[in-house]
Amino acid sequence: MVAWTTALLRPDLVRAVAGLSVPPVPPVGMPSVTSSRRTYGDGYYQAYFQEPGRADAELSADPAATVRRILVGASGAHEPRPWIVPEGARLLDTLPEPEELPAWLTAEDVEVFAADHAAPDAFTGPLDWYRNIDRNQGLMAAFQGLRVEVPALYVVGDRDMVTTLEGVPELRAVLSGIAPRLHADVTLPGCGHWTQQERPDEVNRALLDFLTAVQ
Repeated sequence: MVAWTTALLRPDLVRAVAGLSVPPVPPVGMPSVTSSRRTYGDGYYQAYFQEPGRADAELSADPAATVRRILVGASGAHEPRPWIVPEGARLLDTLPEPEELPAWLTAEDVEVFAADHAAPDAFTGPLDWYRNIDRNQGLMAAFQGLRVEVPALYVVGDRDMVTTLEGVPELRAVLSGIAPRLHADVTLPGCGHWTQQERPDEVNRALLDFLTAVQ
């Protein structure tokens, strides 16, 4: 969403843009927390993140387990669905500890990611992005109606939870209207939310094809 918004606002600086998983939703890139609560309830992950400290503590309690559960749980190995925390449950209760890691994720990968998030407040910065959704909506209101005018590529897995969110199928149907210089809208069978990790070869092929066209 940052990449799409950057391309939207600064076509003078951005030559082309490729987005994985998340499609462009001008001008901010995501719906307000209020509308998400209305659609999915208070347990929707973006709404759950709003209380300072709660998700931060749950995710940082065991960084390695957090990495394993989120990466595997949102991958193509599982049926895609919106991430919603039932009342009385914790964030990671919805993502069981995997029995084994998929081929695209090694124990060494998990160690590196966990080390990067070892500090007690390591998850707070990323979570603060979600806590500013509504503020960003206000800041970007003046740019409503702008389109992504530079060459664009979109790649998503057909088992990505993003594809199950309200309005996304309709959005993809009019993607060329949002990004009129859309080079391709690529769907990867069996791929979940972690597009470039789960399908590196296919993503690289799509990027190289796109960059050749841009040149």
